[in-house]
Amino acid sequence: MTLIFRPPQLQAMKAHAEQTYPEECCGLLLGQYDAAHDRAHVHEIRLAHNDWTEAVNPFAEADRIHSNISKRNRFWIDPKLLLTTQRECRDRGWIIVGVYHSHPDHPALPSERDRQLAWSSYAYPILSVTAHRVTEVLSWRLNDHGQFEADPILCDGAEVQS
Repeated sequence: MTLIFRPPQLQAMKAHAEQTYPEECCGLLLGQYDAAHDRAHVHEIRLAHNDWTEAVNPFAEADRIHSNISKRNRFWIDPKLLLTTQRECRDRGWIIVGVYHSHPDHPALPSERDRQLAWSSYAYPILSVTAHRVTEVLSWRLNDHGQFEADPILCDGAEVQS
């Protein structure tokens, strides 16, 4: 799915990632999906607070062997925010088209944990941030085999080159 942004939206995501560094940021992409062209037009960026804690970790048992699990490499969006945002979108004729997050000091490539938590209907832009600066933005979506595939990002009609 091609994600279509306006420049202020892409800049808002980048600013969010840079401001929350060295922790991961996260947020929702609200808009409309054009199935005929496999495109999602982003109408609004909804910044979310990274609510990750050990208490909400769905993989707590598996993560116990790693001592460096924190908001630097995990994010969690409160399910209440997802629900209220879905209702708001429905009332506007929109949907949640994606979920973005950052990877502090790591490439904009999805992790295994990202894959395990992903939903096939969403786009997943990942912003790589190093030293408070976004260095790369790539978008991903799960294919029919449960693996991530890269998807294009358009801004002002041009493909975003990261």
